[in-house]
Amino acid sequence: MPWPYQFPMRFRFSISRWIGIALLLLATLPGCLHRIEVHPVPSHPANSSIPRSLQVSISSLTIQGADHMPGIALLEWRTPDLSRATIEYVRARGTFASVSEKPADLVMKLTARLSMIARGPYVYRIRLQADLAAGTEPIKSYDVERSEMGSSVRWVTESDRAPIETALQLALEDLLTSIESDRALYLGKGPAQGSTP
Repeated sequence: MPWPYQFPMRFRFSISRWIGIALLLLATLPGCLHRIEVHPVPSHPANSSIPRSLQVSISSLTIQGADHMPGIALLEWRTPDLSRATIEYVRARGTFASVSEKPADLVMKLTARLSMIARGPYVYRIRLQADLAAGTEPIKSYDVERSEMGSSVRWVTESDRAPIETALQLALEDLLTSIESDRALYLGKGPAQGSTP
């Protein structure tokens, strides 16, 4: 049996407006923002070390296809976190004599893209494009891509953070393995670590 009473049009408009405001406020609450911080760890040390210092420079970090579940307003992964994570990974692996954001014998310009695909469980795909150079002299470019399956829902930050960290760790492992196999290319490019020009 239908409800016999009809709310006045003005009252119904007011309810709709307040519901809209409430949903907007919920979407902008701090808890709805997934701030990503990753700490990828090498699975093994470098196959061969390169006695040169390395500068890591992040050219760009883009996030694509981050379709959001209800209540999740945004996934935020900042360039400084990717830079720190990359430097810590390379340092722990021991591929280069030293690594930082400061000028060095070699520079690695890194472009990163995170793609998220919803196919039941979310799939997180990271692509890294790295250009290595000695000063302004290009040496070689690399392109690696790895993915990791996440959960079917993204209600908490960890549901995003964990698969992103794993995908990044796998991509960095492929990248550094390729660089180490090209060790001969980087010997003699600039002064050896600790030596004077």
